[in-house]
Amino acid sequence: MYVGQVAKDILKWPRPSYPPVVNLEKRVITEYGMPSTHAMAATAISFTLLISTMDRYQYPFVLGLVMAVVFSTLVCLSRLYTGMHTVLDVLGGVLLTAVLIVFTQPAWTLIDHLDSASPLFPVCAIVVPFFLCYNYPVSDYYTPTRADTTTIVAAGAGVTIGFWLNHFFQLVSKPTDSLPVVQNIPPLTADMLLLGLTKFTVGIVLILLVRQLVQNLSLRVLYSWFKVVAKNKEARRRLEIEVPYKFVTYTSVGICATTVVPMLHRVLGLL
Repeated sequence: MYVGQVAKDILKWPRPSYPPVVNLEKRVITEYGMPSTHAMAATAISFTLLISTMDRYQYPFVLGLVMAVVFSTLVCLSRLYTGMHTVLDVLGGVLLTAVLIVFTQPAWTLIDHLDSASPLFPVCAIVVPFFLCYNYPVSDYYTPTRADTTTIVAAGAGVTIGFWLNHFFQLVSKPTDSLPVVQNIPPLTADMLLLGLTKFTVGIVLILLVRQLVQNLSLRVLYSWFKVVAKNKEARRRLEIEVPYKFVTYTSVGICATTVVPMLHRVLGLL
């Protein structure tokens, strides 16, 4: 996502003109269009899931491939329907993601084990993403691209740190024996569905509470530090305020989702 968002502000290709195109989304209308990061995200999620699970679970590969293609295609078509992207924007996003998958896939296993490699890993997981967000390319005018990028990158950093905490301090469960190489996907029952909905509800409520608490606290500290008027919309968009408060907020959300929420599930007997 960082690559796609930065590419937008470097290429500076405008979104489809209005008229003749009708833009159905107003919040991001000021952003540039090339490449479509929605197309990138849909392609990345569906095909990395397919590649990561095809040797782990027993299911027809053709079915998985069709589902990945259908999901990413529907998202791409939705970006055309809403008038937010051209066909070239969407194709650019898909092709850029394909290149990134091809070049990074051999290193996925190594990256997966980095979170247990060193006690200093969380420092890198915070410093590097924050540096990238704070040095995001400067646009000619304000767009929500930098804020959205910081949100996504910070959440990823928080999830990474959360997994490291779980592994390093064994917070969620004791180490278990290695799982079999290939597993059957368990059937979806009414009890499993109810349990999943309950866990989701508990988790999302806690995450929203943490998000609101950390956001309010971080904004208060930053407003006080830089001596600006609270609830000033323009001040909130300043680099030295927007990036730190977004980064702290969504890093906390990622840590909460991967560490605190599973612990709460265990306490409530929902595992």
